[in-house]
Amino acid sequence: MARTFGKLGLAGAALAVAGMIPAAAQAQRDPAYAAARAAGQVGEKVDGYLGYVMPPSPSLKAVIDELNIKRKAVYADKAAAAHATVEEYALTSGCLLISQTTPGEKYQGPDGSWQTRTSAPPLRDSRCP
Repeated sequence: MARTFGKLGLAGAALAVAGMIPAAAQAQRDPAYAAARAAGQVGEKVDGYLGYVMPPSPSLKAVIDELNIKRKAVYADKAAAAHATVEEYALTSGCLLISQTTPGEKYQGPDGSWQTRTSAPPLRDSRCP
């Protein structure tokens, strides 16, 4: 996995995540998503996708699934351009998205457990740059 960041580079990954944020931010304005994120029901996962901290309602599941489908499409496009795999690209993006969480939001720690972001930096996966 070490070659992931050699291919993408942190700057390239940051630009790519920044490029996806306007579309993601627009989609994430859904009140159900915003409420679930604020309530700690969903959070950022190490693999670059949103995850469920607790079992979601069918309507929330539909919203999060749609966001994850959009993320995967962006990752696939950007990974192809960077000559990386979708998984490599998603992991790099996950590292950056977790680092962008704000206090009170949920994120997946390196061991897979759900953590609540404090004012301290989030716990980071050893594969993160």
